[in-house]
Amino acid sequence: MTTNTTVKGSTVTLHYRGTLDDGTEFDSSYNRGEPMTVTVGAGQLIEGFDSALSGMEEGDTKTFTLPPEEAYGDRDEAATTNLSRGVFPDDFEFTTGMTVPLTGPGGQPFLATITEVTDEEVVADLNHPMAGKNLTFEVEVLTVDTTGDGDETTAS
Repeated sequence: MTTNTTVKGSTVTLHYRGTLDDGTEFDSSYNRGEPMTVTVGAGQLIEGFDSALSGMEEGDTKTFTLPPEEAYGDRDEAATTNLSRGVFPDDFEFTTGMTVPLTGPGGQPFLATITEVTDEEVVADLNHPMAGKNLTFEVEVLTVDTTGDGDETTAS
């Protein structure tokens, strides 16, 4: 029996659990009851997670910790914005620390965290909620499909 090994371009189905330094779980495919399927090296994962999958085989498990520079980057304390309360629905209930979806200048969605609320404005931290944090992942590879191993050439 041949076991497929994860390489760039492999389609991998896996389960994972992500925790912070204090053991707090921030994400888990197990809790959702559905594994995640990704293409290695296609930019679908944070850099360090993608790299850690390389060489894993079906049935393998691995635990690894990523520093911020291999995950969501360091925090930028200047990355805040003041938003008028009017950009939110009238019945919106603001809570300091809550994450809200915003849209960037180019139309790309991203998450921001409310840090302050006044009668007229909302101050939002534009850093990714996981920026500046070490992230530990426990990964279990369920299947590896290497038929699209990235070595194929396409006629143009």
